[in-house]
Amino acid sequence: MPEILEVTTLRPAPGLTPEDFVAANADINEYLRGRPGFQWRRIVVREDGTILDIVAYDSIEHARSGAAGITGEMGGSPVHDAIDHATVDWQFTTVLQHVEP
Repeated sequence: MPEILEVTTLRPAPGLTPEDFVAANADINEYLRGRPGFQWRRIVVREDGTILDIVAYDSIEHARSGAAGITGEMGGSPVHDAIDHATVDWQFTTVLQHVEP
């Protein structure tokens, strides 16, 4: 089964921290847990404060549907105010290798 990653890089809105961005995601996390094909989510921060938001799905169709819901169905989420939208880079990627411990 393929693993599709929705990978978004962004910076928090001016005056906010990466921790503020994470806190603003509570409703998005619940939304994702209920989405078909959702596997996991990681939010990480680089040394420069850039955030990588990575969501894994079991198919490109599920990934596209989940992503569309975050801007559509979840358009009123506080997370949207926690993002500097001029910094967003968003894409789908296919995992080619996954190594287990």
